[in-house]
Order: sequence, then C-alpha cells, then structure tokens
Amino acid sequence: MKMNILKYCSSIACAILATVTTSCNDLDLAPTNKFTDLNYWTSDAKASAVLSKAYNQMMSSEYFFKDEMLSDNLYEGRGNTDEKLITSGQANAALGRFKEDWKRCYEGIKTCHTFLENVDRVPNMDENLKGRMKAEARFIRAYLFFRLANHYGDVPLFDYALTVEEANTIARSPKSEVIDFVRKELNEVATILPTKQEYAASDNGRITRGAAMTLLARTYLYENSWENVASICEKIMNGEYGEYALFSSYKGLFLPENEYNSEMILDLGYLLNMRTWAQMYDGIPLSVGGRVNAFAPTQELVDDYLMKNGRAINEAGSGYNEDDPYVNRDPRFEATIVYHGYQWTNGQGVTSTIYIKPGSSADAGAPNLDEYAGPGQNSTGTGYYIRKYFDPTAPAGMEAGLNLMLMRYADVLLMYAEAKTELGQMNEAVWNQTIRPLRERAGFTDASALNYPTSGDMRTIVRRERRCELAIEGLRLYDIRRWKTIETVLNGRPHGAKFAAGNTQYIELDERKFSKSRDYFFAIPQSQRDINKNLTQNEGY
Repeated sequence: MKMNILKYCSSIACAILATVTTSCNDLDLAPTNKFTDLNYWTSDAKASAVLSKAYNQMMSSEYFFKDEMLSDNLYEGRGNTDEKLITSGQANAALGRFKEDWKRCYEGIKTCHTFLENVDRVPNMDENLKGRMKAEARFIRAYLFFRLANHYGDVPLFDYALTVEEANTIARSPKSEVIDFVRKELNEVATILPTKQEYAASDNGRITRGAAMTLLARTYLYENSWENVASICEKIMNGEYGEYALFSSYKGLFLPENEYNSEMILDLGYLLNMRTWAQMYDGIPLSVGGRVNAFAPTQELVDDYLMKNGRAINEAGSGYNEDDPYVNRDPRFEATIVYHGYQWTNGQGVTSTIYIKPGSSADAGAPNLDEYAGPGQNSTGTGYYIRKYFDPTAPAGMEAGLNLMLMRYADVLLMYAEAKTELGQMNEAVWNQTIRPLRERAGFTDASALNYPTSGDMRTIVRRERRCELAIEGLRLYDIRRWKTIETVLNGRPHGAKFAAGNTQYIELDERKFSKSRDYFFAIPQSQRDINKNLTQNEGY
C-alpha cells in the first residue's frame, strides 16, 4: 500500500509553504503569520501536510540521477548541461546547479524549522505522535545538512528560523561542525523513531530507526572512519534497529510491485498520477518509448562487471571475448544496462531486440532509432542505454510512480565489507555475510564467484562489487570522492562501446577534467554571496 501523505504535496501544504520557499536569500527563514498563525496549526492533518512537504524536499528524482551524471558511470551525450560543465572543468560560481542544490536544501531545512517551531501549537495532539513527527523532521534536516556539507564543505549551520538580518550575515560553519551536528541529531532521533516493523502498513515510507542509523553509518563511511562504520553496520545486520534482509530478486528490486520489500530502508516516494518522475524518458532506447538519449552508461562501468565465473574481464581464465562481450556476465549487468542485442521486455510482456551497433538497421528490419550514430545525435552517445529503474507500468512519457531507493540493506552489507577490508579484518566469515549473499541473490552460481577469494586485491574486489550492485543509484559520486579516485576517473576521455572506426575502436567521448584543488566541492553560489558578504568562497572559484 502506498502512503499518500508522503507521495505528493497536498494543496494545503503547497499553499501554506509558498511563502516559505520564495526568498532572495535562501537562508531567510523568517516566519510569517500566513503559516505560523494559530488559524493554521489546528489539526494533526495540517501538521502532517507540512511534514509531508519536508519529505518531498529531502531529495528529488532529478538529483538522484544528476548525481550519477557527475560520476564515471554515466555520460551525457546531448547538450551542455550544468553537470557536463562541472565534469569538463568549466563550471563557475554562477552555475545553476550550484545555486539550485543549495537553494533546495535550505528550502527543505526551512520547512523542517517551520514544522518544529509550530507543531506544539496543534491542540490535543497525541504526544507520542508529535514526538515521532518531530524526530522525522529532525532526520530530514540532518539529511539535508549532510548533503550540503558533502557538496559545499563549510556551510551555514543553524537549528532555528533565522531572522532576515541573521540570514544576510551568517557565516559558514566548518564542515566538521556540520557533520557533528548531523551525527548528534541522528543518534537522538534513533531513540525516538519506530523500527520498520513497528509502523503500520499505512505508514510505509516513513523514516525509521534503521534509516537514521544507516545514514549515521554513511556519515562515517564518507570520512573513512572504519571502526564506526563496522560497529553501526554490525548492529543493523543483527537486527537491533529493525529487521532487514536482501530481497529475493535483484531485478525485482526495481519493479513497482515489490516496493517496501525487506531490503528497503528509505526511499523517495512516488505515486502514479499524483507525484511522478520521468528521467527515464531520456535514458531508455527510443524504440521502446524513449524521447532522446540524454545520458548513457560508460564503457568503464560496463567493463567493471565480472564474468559469471567471478573473474574480471581482463583476468586470466575469465573467458571474456571482446568480439562477443556481453555473454556470461554478472547478472546485474543485464538488469542495469541495455547493450546491442538486448532482449527488452515491456510492460505488456512483449519482448523486442535492441539493435545499437552501427549498421544494424538491416538486422532490425526497419530504420533503427536506437543505432549509435555518433556524438550529439538522438540515439545513445555511448552505445548503451539504461534498464535499471525502468517502470513497466509507466505510461507514454515515462511519468513513473516507482519509488527510488535512497537506502537499502545491500548498501549496509557493502559498507560493512568495506570497513572490514580496510581494517584488515575481511575473512571468509565476513565474506559469507556480505559479498556472497549479494552474488547469490544476483544469480551467480559458480563456486569461483561465490567462495571467498584466496588471491586478488580485496579492496579492488569490494569496491567493484559496490559499483556494480549500486550502479545508477546516485551513490557513485560520493564513493569516488572519498576514495580520491575521482582525480583519475574524471580526468581524461571516457569511452563507449566498440562502435567507432567501423566497429573496430571504442568510442572516445568528450574530455573530462577534475582539479583536485577545486572540484571536491561545489562553489558557494555567487547569488548568495552577493547578498551575504560573510559567505566565503571555496578554493578555485
């Protein structure tokens, strides 16, 4: 059952908060009597409407995919978007992406403060309900401050509604203080929030104790604080914050009929015809309903998927054939990426072959919309399309009602495996708790893929596993930042399939540039610095 209150912003909440989300200074949280007056805060339902607005502001489908476009997993083949300017090293402080991410995060924080500072006005509200809803708002606020700190470093930190004067003069707080605040909030709300099992089905999608602790683990993961990551993940795995388990099917994880399954910890909620997203319109093959291809998987991502025997494609004995590269690969590959010859099944159960290789129009038996035709064309820029998160129930235009997962149990297992590896404590027992069940669920059957490896670099193995399990889920950017590999993988030319020079060479894509002295953080938006002279700028901008 979908919980409608978290799926879309009710007309009441939108009207009430219209004033809150319109400001020249994105930190201007000064309340007005249009939404704080006693004539609004009169019922549980009205309080819930404001909290629902905060849920909707926590994350968006737009940035869910755009964060991935800032990584080495996806390439944008059309236009000159903000993300393409960032990855090509051409961004400046006036860039829309820098301004909009900042604005949206602080708008969400603004809504949380509106709720927290007014919910006590609601008469006769059940104290347990009120306490839980306050904890949800505090989690959302912590989530948004964590996002701000990861993108911008030092940011203005506050836990109340600022006056106009304060908003126009507040300075940036050190990133370490922001993260400390986030951790303090998460530890406190985890003692208040119910577990997943303690919620009724009608409350599916609400923030849980497990979500708070998973986000807490992530705050330590991004700082390579391995003891803390291992400790928190171990408790989640032991069921101390609710019961979670891997869902039975990797492909099924991303289908609407399996929402709120055992693996889901926190998702971004959508409801068909009420609140939808349509990014897949520009990611899937044109022949099956796509519009134009705006972003596509890179060859570098494709190459990281193992063979079914557990060996990397460049490893001796892998069986990889460069002339027939898509056979006997990690089953998650087919659930994620569309390649030449892919068997696409639509929502009506009809299967069609996707022809992408140049010259394959004859095989298609008709003019071939999906065929790679070079840079800047309507079709794929890399020779690949996306399958993961395709909603087969979406109507024409791909207005999907499928939830997008922000946290799932597989990530907990991968965080634990990585922490144990970095601590020098990875062994067969840990492997059998983490990587093996992930591969079993994916569909690996060879013992050489499932058993604890006796050779090879474990760090490489675990990082590759993380990339392939979580591909196109918005996390890759943060991984390559914390590993410092972003300095390498986002410098130089990424590649597409072997479709260049008469299908003899890999497609060479536009050059990417990453400056380690500048590009770990976004620029502080120039529009905000024009208002507030106390906002300093990040290095290089």
